[in-house]
Amino acid sequence: MAAPADGAERQRLSDFYSSKPDIELQELAAIAYSLTDIARQVLRKELTRRSLDHSLKETKDDSSAYRRLDPIVLRTFLHVSEALMAKSVLDSAGVHCFLSDDNVIRIDWFLSNALGGVKLWVRPEDFAEAREILDQNPQESFETEGIDE
Repeated sequence: MAAPADGAERQRLSDFYSSKPDIELQELAAIAYSLTDIARQVLRKELTRRSLDHSLKETKDDSSAYRRLDPIVLRTFLHVSEALMAKSVLDSAGVHCFLSDDNVIRIDWFLSNALGGVKLWVRPEDFAEAREILDQNPQESFETEGIDE
């Protein structure tokens, strides 16, 4: 008989997985060997509910079980605020990205040049889309009804 804690854990995982986008669930399925038995069962159920491929990789030595992602630097920024703004734009567009050296530069901004600035990293498959998004020119002004520019 399952312990009451198992039921609570199943519910917690079910809520957690249901809040995740499809791509994150598929990434979890690729490393399912690292999950607990309960987590694998709940993940399989959520993938089935969404009509996604619900085959989980059960062993680490399976060459297709782990897809190595080597992120690449999209841009470098002298100031943390500029990097955070660019990351925010990409996040809102659904592009997975992260910053590096931002905490060190936030603590001591004199190190920015020595470290090569704050680096914005993206997955290789997202590079072209991310560059296109960040290269867009912002609008000069907005026109709204009843209000000046």
